[in-house]
Amino acid sequence: MEDKRLLFIYNPKAGKGQIKNWLLDILDIFVKAGYVVTARPTQYAGEAVELAANRTARYDLVVCSGGDGTLDEVVTGIMKSVRRRPIGYIPAGSTNDFARSLHIPRSMKKAAEVAVGGHSFACDVGSFNDNSFIYIAAFGLFTDVSYETSQEVKNVLGHMAYVLEGMKKLAAVKAYHMRIYTQETVIEDDFLYGMVTNSVSVGGFKGITGKYVDLSDGLFEVTLIKKPRNLEELNQILGALTRRDIDAAQMYCFKTSYLKVEAEEEIAWTLDGEFGGRHTDVVIENQRQALRIMVPED
Repeated sequence: MEDKRLLFIYNPKAGKGQIKNWLLDILDIFVKAGYVVTARPTQYAGEAVELAANRTARYDLVVCSGGDGTLDEVVTGIMKSVRRRPIGYIPAGSTNDFARSLHIPRSMKKAAEVAVGGHSFACDVGSFNDNSFIYIAAFGLFTDVSYETSQEVKNVLGHMAYVLEGMKKLAAVKAYHMRIYTQETVIEDDFLYGMVTNSVSVGGFKGITGKYVDLSDGLFEVTLIKKPRNLEELNQILGALTRRDIDAAQMYCFKTSYLKVEAEEEIAWTLDGEFGGRHTDVVIENQRQALRIMVPED
């Protein structure tokens, strides 16, 4: 019987470099599950995209370890590959929102066991112009925090790194005039913040994306925050967002499978916590159940 082949892509610097403490145990779990393993530590940003796009077709399973950014790179590569192999994920970052959504264990050994012994879940993937994202595309307030905060600070402070870095920017809050088309409606307004999500948590905050989130229903959860008139209104918006109290006067919240976004100026976007470029025109579509990811057995 021919051996199964597994490609293991990992970020050696993610989450205080904790993969170094568990690497031998993880590889042992893979081998005991019947796989011939190729392990590849990433050497630079974007390498995981290249590896997943160009090399995964020759493997039966791709497992990645790192933060949400590493997962995003692997997903982006897999979506470009000629053969979309299933993905296992061993979270090692500071927030790991998507792993939480899928109930993947925080323990690296247990997550490794799920990667080779769990069941395959057909998950939605977002397309963003020519790019992909697995759980969030966002713009506006705080969205540049995750990719401007250094890895060292993330490792020490975890979730608070984003909050602390974001607080420095409150004095320079900016809104963007945008026209947003969905299959159902057209919205035009000045927006402080917007997020298109397929996750039950963002930035470590559970429930912020809404209720009844289904990662395989072909729909995004969309939250758009209008421009506040003063600092008090801004604080009310932030409070409502974290409590998930829908304030119709200040925000739009809805589900959709498609958005076209037009802006009067280039706006910086973040995709799964990483810089997604500056754009005036964006098309976001939900590719329903386009990717298989290994999750714990029920």
